[in-house]
Amino acid sequence: MKKKEVFIYSFYRFKKISKLRSIKIDLCSFGKKNRVFGTILISNEGLNGTLSGDKSDLDIFIKNIKKNLKIRKLSLKFSKSNFIPFNRFKVKIKKEIVTIGIKKISPEKITGKYISAKNWDKIINDKKFLVIDTRNQYEVKIGTFKNSINPRTNSFREFPKYIKEKKIKHDQKIAMFCTGGIRCEKASSYLLMNGYKNVYQLDGGILNYL
Repeated sequence: MKKKEVFIYSFYRFKKISKLRSIKIDLCSFGKKNRVFGTILISNEGLNGTLSGDKSDLDIFIKNIKKNLKIRKLSLKFSKSNFIPFNRFKVKIKKEIVTIGIKKISPEKITGKYISAKNWDKIINDKKFLVIDTRNQYEVKIGTFKNSINPRTNSFREFPKYIKEKKIKHDQKIAMFCTGGIRCEKASSYLLMNGYKNVYQLDGGILNYL
């Protein structure tokens, strides 16, 4: 008998959210009813999650998230598996959905220009661009793009320190990438808020590129 395919949905959205406790209760209740597994992080700046399950159950759950949080669009990526990679479903309230440790950063208001996956190869082969991998050392070792710079960070919190020490010119063309796009949203917002003028990011990250 053929094994049933398990779908994996990864998503995020930067949007001001209030009443986090109430939203957590609603999401937990709805998630358990619809048999989805994985983790959702919620904070005042937005949400970030990875869930697995039946495609129909996941689609219903995503619709519920959009309705509950009054969100029209989520940055959403799909993949498949032969088994459920998570043991249970949980929702966590966090200070940040991706931790950089600087409160004033607001990706909801300002981020870098998006580069589509089909145009990314042109960027990484253009010597005018400084291409930066915003992931940590462990992730970079697994694989990265040719000609990209490894900041040699152990966590995303170290990224601002790297930028300050690097002393990159403010008119330099900078293109960044990460796994799914969320870290680049904050990294590009940080650069723009600190006077960098030509900031770009791979839309949807490596997952979308692949």
